[in-house]
Amino acid sequence: MLEPQPSVASLAIVTTTPSRERPSPGQLDEQARQVMDFERESWKLGLPKERAIRERFRFSTARYYQLLNRALDLPEAVAYDPMLVRRLRRVREARRRKRAAGRLGVRL
Repeated sequence: MLEPQPSVASLAIVTTTPSRERPSPGQLDEQARQVMDFERESWKLGLPKERAIRERFRFSTARYYQLLNRALDLPEAVAYDPMLVRRLRRVREARRRKRAAGRLGVRL
């Protein structure tokens, strides 16, 4: 049975793992580790990434990216895989800058 979840913006809290299976403070939960591991290896896939996400995780690509972006903001993620987290943060920030520039009519 699932326990009520507090409304804290943490991937460890957002997941539906019962409290007895939650990671200790300072560690990513299993789902966050799986998402990050998948993202690290996704370029090797022989099928579309969206399809692989649905087959492996059984949820939408939108949900996958929500979980991934939440994980990227956790200090535990940097400890788990610093190079991946820094690369994905750079990509995310470049996309944000490009979107913001487009809204303002500035070409990058």
